[in-house]
Amino acid sequence: MLHEPDAIRFASDATLSALWGGLLLLGALIAFWAEQRRTKRRDIDRVGWVPWTKIFFICALIGLTLLMMGITGWAQPDM
Repeated sequence: MLHEPDAIRFASDATLSALWGGLLLLGALIAFWAEQRRTKRRDIDRVGWVPWTKIFFICALIGLTLLMMGITGWAQPDM
């Protein structure tokens, strides 16, 4: 059975939001790299079928939103 670290299990909502935002921004970076790689291909007829640009924009938008929610959650004083 996989053991979940206590730092993640008992993390606040702001921390979890920031972690997911960071992971989605990493996914956006990978999608950006894949799109750049596809545009610089040698064989012009091998186009590919993955919409990397749409994946980049979706991951970047959701990732930045979650990251900003996490940062503003950390800035709020505890009640």
